[in-house]
Amino acid sequence: MTRRLARVEAEVERHDELAAFARDVTAANELGVEAQDPELAQEVEDGIARLQAELEKLETEALFSGDLDDHDVVLSIHAGAGGTDAQDWAEMLLRMYLRWAEREHFTVRIREALAGDEAGAKSATLEVSGPHAYGWLQSEHGVHRLVRLSPFDAAHRRHTSFASVDVIPDLGEEEEVEIDPEDLRIDTFRAGGPGGQYVNTTDSAVRITHLPTGVVASCQSERSQLQNRTVAMKLLRSRLAAIERRKRDEELAAVRGVQRAIDFGSQIRSYVQHPYQLVKDHRTNYETSSVDKVLDGDLEAFMTAYLRWRGAE
Repeated sequence: MTRRLARVEAEVERHDELAAFARDVTAANELGVEAQDPELAQEVEDGIARLQAELEKLETEALFSGDLDDHDVVLSIHAGAGGTDAQDWAEMLLRMYLRWAEREHFTVRIREALAGDEAGAKSATLEVSGPHAYGWLQSEHGVHRLVRLSPFDAAHRRHTSFASVDVIPDLGEEEEVEIDPEDLRIDTFRAGGPGGQYVNTTDSAVRITHLPTGVVASCQSERSQLQNRTVAMKLLRSRLAAIERRKRDEELAAVRGVQRAIDFGSQIRSYVQHPYQLVKDHRTNYETSSVDKVLDGDLEAFMTAYLRWRGAE
């Protein structure tokens, strides 16, 4: 509740500042017309351009109509069909979301990352915090497909790889889930990430399995076993809470969406690097040929297109 209040106060302050700036631009325009001052006229033009940019941002933010859109996010990536290529693709997606968060000034903590057998990552779990984190990232939930010339194929043939991205809101303490300690299996293991570059390597990583549902949560980013266990329990609660909300309310079934095999025909978005350059979202039909920019975290256009599509739906 405190976090939400702080964000509302920040939004009110932003609107007040924008309104004051609009008044200043209007006053400058009136003075410029009267004095025929070219420098003042340029200042007005720059002010109008800034106002237009800010209004476009506000229009986009108005699309955050879901009651969970303002929540932080637990985002998980899992390699699917495609062997080593798929595990490399999972790590590419991990980098893409880290770069997106950096560009948008979101806070990210990697809670778990399981290295691939030869390269890449089998899975990774992130916590993403920032204004409307779930509102932005819900567009990424689903299967992502990559088509490229494989760097792991000696013949350098074209391969298709798949990875799934699971996005659920971090409910924090707003919704408690009762968990019987007898229903938990807690394992400890040595931490390690893809190439050792994403998480601390310690002997205190924790994996918690909720036996009745099979839901698993892991954490290896903290330095003590107790800290990792606390974070893993938080992740587990968020995942179980999402399941409970889905059962109770059909409207919130979209929290996780339809679960599909991580394979052909189930992708929400395709990234093609060969024989042509294209990224296409199969729900909104938004596409771009700037594959490298997208993989470097330039996702705002895809996310905005999804928000508009969701609003139309």
